[in-house]
Amino acid sequence: MDRAQKAAAVAELKQTFSSVGVVVVTRNNGMTVAQSTRLRNAMREAGATYKVSKNKLAKIALDGTDYLSLGDLLTGPVGLATSIDPVAAAKVVVDFAKGNDKFEIVGGALKEQAGGATALDLAGVQALATLPSLDELRAKIVGLIVAPATKLATITQAPAAQIARVLSAYAEKEAA
Repeated sequence: MDRAQKAAAVAELKQTFSSVGVVVVTRNNGMTVAQSTRLRNAMREAGATYKVSKNKLAKIALDGTDYLSLGDLLTGPVGLATSIDPVAAAKVVVDFAKGNDKFEIVGGALKEQAGGATALDLAGVQALATLPSLDELRAKIVGLIVAPATKLATITQAPAAQIARVLSAYAEKEAA
């Protein structure tokens, strides 16, 4: 890798770090190509990315970003799982780690709204993975907003339905 390629890789990583909501650092000790492909496909489906990078280049890219605290975790063969949704990358990584003993979660960081990032250890990443995703939260909010209107419509239709049943019963009684 020459200087231009290294500079491009650092710029790409810096851009990624500035636009994502979470970064999870993992260690892959001898994963096969098939396992890596499965992980990348699962990440893509969740709207996240997984990238293996040179540690020195990643440390350079971390400089000037909210994720500067991740520099200490970048030792050995690591991969970086990132996503804009703060939960997506953590969920995929935790699920993948359950079925693969050669894949280890080292830690991560979660970007805060006010700026800066909160460092996460293994327990923090696992706790983050148990939270609902942004899409799930949006669906719950929409459900909560729609529920009163649905209940109101049901309540207002109930008296009309009762009157219709009473009239139908009278009509059947007169016909008999």
